[in-house]
Amino acid sequence: MKDRSTSIPPNTDEEKKLIRRAYRRLLRTIKTKLNTEDQTNIRKAYELAVDAHKAQRRKSGEPYILHPIEVARICVEEIGLGPTAIISALLHDVVEDTDITLAYIKKEFGDKIAMIVDGLTKFNDLDVLSPQAENFKKVLRTMVKDVRVVLIKMADRLHNMRTLGSMPPHKQLKIASETNYIYAPLAHRLGLYNMKTEFQDLTMKKSRRI
Repeated sequence: MKDRSTSIPPNTDEEKKLIRRAYRRLLRTIKTKLNTEDQTNIRKAYELAVDAHKAQRRKSGEPYILHPIEVARICVEEIGLGPTAIISALLHDVVEDTDITLAYIKKEFGDKIAMIVDGLTKFNDLDVLSPQAENFKKVLRTMVKDVRVVLIKMADRLHNMRTLGSMPPHKQLKIASETNYIYAPLAHRLGLYNMKTEFQDLTMKKSRRI
């Protein structure tokens, strides 16, 4: 379930400052030395995502671009992923939600980034509750290509769970249920035990409040 509204005026100057601060926070989490190509591509991915999502907001009213920036930060700071994941996380919704094509991503960022972004777009099939075993089969097939697809999706779900309050109650319950039955066990299988615990805690809190 997408936490997104469209047809919203472009960001104000204050919101642009907020977006830049979020991006600088992301950059500060990167502890490994980046080569020139990685630096260039991270900046290019950020600028592309900002422009692509400029007319979109989350249900909370905040600029939508803050979501992919935060997903990228979670990938680095909480999972320990590198520049390829940062770029892919920044771009993870542009093909599904904007006019940017996968062919354009491939041309600008190469085959690897395009493959991960494509995998993340297709991974959204998991956002419908179905028998858990079948969902794990889909996950495992995805992981064969690149485990970063799954890890970025986990970061995406974690940020969505942390900011679920603006969604209608019935959607909160659906997302919390998905998280409990699909994402928490998957986090356990991947050895992301802190993430698994947070998924379970957030699910329990949402269930109690609604």
